[in-house]
Parts: sequence; structure tokens; C-alpha cells
Amino acid sequence: MSSAIKKMILFGLGLMGVALLVLSFRPEPLAVDVATVKKSDLDIRIQGEGKSRVRDIYVVSAPIRGRIARIESEPGDEVLADKTILARMEPMDPLFLDIRSAAEAEAAIEAAEASIKLAEAQLEGARAERDFALSEVKRNQELAKRGNISSRTLERAQIEVRRWGAEVSRAEANLEVARHQREVAQAKLIQPGEERVPSTCCILVKAPVSGVILRLLQESEGVVETGTALMEVGDPKDLEVVVDMLSTDAVKIKPGDKAYIEHWGGDKPLAARVRRIEPSGFTKISALGIEEQRVNVILDFTGPVEAYRTLGDGYRVEAAIIIDEATDVMSVPISTLFRTEDNWAVFVLRDGQAVVQHVILGRRNDTKAEVVSGLSVGDAVIVHPSNKIDDGVRVRLRS
Repeated sequence: MSSAIKKMILFGLGLMGVALLVLSFRPEPLAVDVATVKKSDLDIRIQGEGKSRVRDIYVVSAPIRGRIARIESEPGDEVLADKTILARMEPMDPLFLDIRSAAEAEAAIEAAEASIKLAEAQLEGARAERDFALSEVKRNQELAKRGNISSRTLERAQIEVRRWGAEVSRAEANLEVARHQREVAQAKLIQPGEERVPSTCCILVKAPVSGVILRLLQESEGVVETGTALMEVGDPKDLEVVVDMLSTDAVKIKPGDKAYIEHWGGDKPLAARVRRIEPSGFTKISALGIEEQRVNVILDFTGPVEAYRTLGDGYRVEAAIIIDEATDVMSVPISTLFRTEDNWAVFVLRDGQAVVQHVILGRRNDTKAEVVSGLSVGDAVIVHPSNKIDDGVRVRLRS
């Protein structure tokens, strides 16, 4: 073997050794997860916590000041409008009379007794005059038949009968008035605890609408003032949802926007729609102690009642209100995006390498973003790129 051939063999072996040495120190490709760029529907949502409530709640109040009997009904009991008796009330016991008031009442009774005697005497006299006038009419009628008196005299006698008949009626009315005055005076002497007249024992408070009792505000027996709230009644099938949103989010919402009620305890989200955004906000302290301006947004259910029949008044829910949506747009997961200077970018997997690709974004939500330009459908982009990945770094799909 010539020396030239030996040199070539030794040179080749040296190159192979250097190549093996370089390959032994070359870093392994980084394992990555990728997502495929594809077209899909995209919606922008605003999340908020709220509660369900009966749309129309009727507060049943005490119609008079008096003593209410213990309410036996329970929350959840069904009621019928103008039929179901919700409560029974009795008038208040009379107040204790002082010496002067008692003396005045006793004097009023004596005066009423005297008025009764006077009215009885007047009635007796009026009846006597009426009876006499009747006898005169009969006598004059006999005389008129024989022609002994004129017809005018007979008419005058008949007028006297009617006049004294009216006097009898007036005397009877005066007697009735005097008797009632005596009853009024006697009623003023009724002391607390005395037995009441059965016909005035109680006032029945009936249900104003059909529905169920939502909550009792006055359960025990006791004295209540006029207008005291006793209970709340409503129809649990007629529900709405009130969600308190940050005022900066509420300005993006408009009536008619679609919404979904989530995390309410059921298996599926419930379809809803925005009915009203209240015009006045309020201040609320967050869990971090920060003052926030909030606005109530009212939602109506759009699905069948059976879907949310287990919900009641005051149940906690979460709402997602859709303020914008698009169909069949190219999108990528939010987890693939990162910032380079003032631009958005992703790592595209090409020929086993991570390649930086700048993109222009459109709409985006918490999970994905619309890609206006920079990518094509089918591109593989790296999800959750670590700080070890850079432009040109060798990568491989995670097994």
C-alpha cells in the first residue's frame, strides 16, 4: 500500500472522529407541543357573577295596626290569588281609660239613656196622633158618603194621617239613633282583655297573586303597625338573572346580546339574553379591598322553563355575555403567542426548527385569537414556548 493511500485513510478516519466528537456534543432537539392553525368560530365574552331572582316579588303587608296570629305557612307553599289565606289579624285591644275619660264615657251613657227615653215618649205621642188621625179619616169617609161634609174636609183628614205617619217614622229613627249613641258610649268603657264581638274577630289577609311564598318576614304572633311587611310572594317560574359588571365592561354590552348562564349547578349552560343595563351604577368593595364601580345587567332566560326549574330566588350563578362573535376565522391558541418588541409572534415548526413568525391579530378571547395575517391554515405552531426556544433552535414533537 502506497504512502499516499495510507495518508488518505488516516485523514478519513480523522474526519470521522471529528464528526463523531461534534455530534456527541451537539444538544438534543427540544421536545415541544404544537397546535395546528385552523379556521373556527370565535366569540368575545365578558364574565360576571350574579344571582337569579323572581321577576315580580309582591310584599304582603299588614292592612291595619293590630295583633297578627302566628303564620302557619312555610316558604315554598303554593298560594292562589284572592283565595289562599296568608294571615289573620285582630284589631288592637283598647287603651286603658284614665279617670276623666271614664267619667266622660259614663256621662255619655247617661245622656244616651235620657235621649232614648225622650225618643220613646215622642214616638208614643206620634203614634197616638196617627191613630187619632186614622179614626178621623174613617169617620169623615162615612160622613162624606152621606154628603154631610165636603171632599176638602176629607182630604185634610187624609193629609193629617200622612203627616203623623211621617212623625212616627222620624220618632222611630230618633230612637234608633239614641240607642246607637248608647252603644258607642258603652264601647268606650270596654277594658283591655274583654271578650270581643265575634263578628269583628279578625281580618283575613289573602294572597295578591298566584305563586309560592318566597320568604316569611313576620312569623310569630305579635302587634304590628299598618304597612308592616309580613311575607314575600312570587312566581318561581318567572325568573331573571341580575349580574353586577364593572362599569368599564358594562359599556360594551347592549340589550339583545346573547348570554350563557354557567356554573349554576346544572349539567349544561342555560341560554339567556340581555334585557336591560341599569342606568345607575354603585360602588362595591372587591375581595382585595379595592373600590369598584359596578352596574347591574339584567338577563332573561330564552330556553324552556324545564331547563332551569331547579333554580330559585337568590341562587348564585355565573354569566358569560357575548359582545362580539365571528364564524370561520383563522385562529391560534392564546398559549402560542408572545411579544417581540411591539409585535405579536409565534414559533412555527419548520424542518425540525423553531422559526419566529410575526402575526397580526384581530379579535381574541381568553383561549384563542384571530390571525389576520402571518400564518396559513395548517401551520404547526409551538404551544407554551419556554425561554430555551429561540429562532432556529432544533425541536421535536413531544411523544
